[in-house]
Amino acid sequence: MKNPKTDYFILATGDGYKLERWGEAILLRPDPQVIWPSRIDLSKHHGLNAHYIKEGGGGKWRIIKELPEKWMVAFGDLKFWVKPMGFKHTGLFPEQAVNWDRIRKIIAETGGKDIKVLNLFAYTGGATIAAALAGAKVTHVDAAANMIERAKQNAELNKLSADSIRYIADDCLKFVKREQKRGKKYDAVIMDPPSYGRGPNGEIWKLEDNLFNLCNELKKVLEDKPLFFLINSYTTGLQPTVLRNILRLIMGSKGEVDSYELTLPTEEEGIVLPCGASGIWQNGRNLG
Repeated sequence: MKNPKTDYFILATGDGYKLERWGEAILLRPDPQVIWPSRIDLSKHHGLNAHYIKEGGGGKWRIIKELPEKWMVAFGDLKFWVKPMGFKHTGLFPEQAVNWDRIRKIIAETGGKDIKVLNLFAYTGGATIAAALAGAKVTHVDAAANMIERAKQNAELNKLSADSIRYIADDCLKFVKREQKRGKKYDAVIMDPPSYGRGPNGEIWKLEDNLFNLCNELKKVLEDKPLFFLINSYTTGLQPTVLRNILRLIMGSKGEVDSYELTLPTEEEGIVLPCGASGIWQNGRNLG
């Protein structure tokens, strides 16, 4: 069912696609989890603005009705710019709203003062903005300079002060190791690493091979009594329990660990769309 607090919801699914409303625009995008047939021809929806058509290993947008270059959508009091981008993306992952709410709640319960948060693979800044609005100082790290610029635009849209977020365009692991040498410490870590990627010098990143090592390095930049450690994954087949186990092994026996599948409701009765997995370790004094 439609959430009245958000401008985003899924109208229908089927045949490898999801039909979504983003504010005033309706988009049709591929989704590999949608392996069931559609009850209707989604591409014939009367209000459809744009359709991302799969072609080989990629695809392209077909604009059906005029769209602005970008437009705003709201998730409660959080606001973001969205726009059709390459590889079917819009610059926002709505299923992360549950994590944005959780981040804000944990930080708000501390009063938000002097909380330092490190957000890695931070993309266009959904989690960054959630943490900053709760009062934290956020270091936002992403290797893509164009995504950093999008994050700045989203921060401005939410009227965040310039000193609440520090933006770093860099390889995440290299940045973490430099922070270790500088003796920098953070109260919380948020990370949303890709399943696969290549570094600027051809280094190969594969989540299954590199995630545990990255988490281990991140522990070295956490304060002695950290607030939380949140991992998100979109890697197909990586179960929430894997993230739970990694966090328990890295953070030890203290604190509480929770892991969960990310999903999105749809307007189709009984249909919920799986979207990934998250795991979070929290200090025992601040449970969400």
